[in-house]
Amino acid sequence: MRYRRDRTAGGTYFFTVVTHERLPILASPEAVNALRSAFRKVRTDRPFKIEAIAVLPDHLHTLWTLPEDDADYSMRWRLIKRTFSAAVGARSRVWQNRFWEHRVRDETDWCRHIDYIHWNPSSAAS
Repeated sequence: MRYRRDRTAGGTYFFTVVTHERLPILASPEAVNALRSAFRKVRTDRPFKIEAIAVLPDHLHTLWTLPEDDADYSMRWRLIKRTFSAAVGARSRVWQNRFWEHRVRDETDWCRHIDYIHWNPSSAAS
């Protein structure tokens, strides 16, 4: 089966990325720092704007806006995952193979996803 994704250059996308077997790999401050560094490194070579992000122990949600002439978020995720895994010295799988994406279609959709990112961590803690 071939997986189809929306590829709109300059688009804004909501992503959910999950750790392998939902292990709480992102629970420590060191892991979050490694993830932050991975994002910084990839954004240096392949820019994108992070509109919002929430990092939870076993997954993360983020909203990105890509450059006007670029739709390659898959490469960015591949590099972020690889850079993070190397930084934490992973000897086994860290991430699920895929990720979930949704292209934001209008301001209402954008606000809904921003709210989801902001409220998700507090609902996970209860």
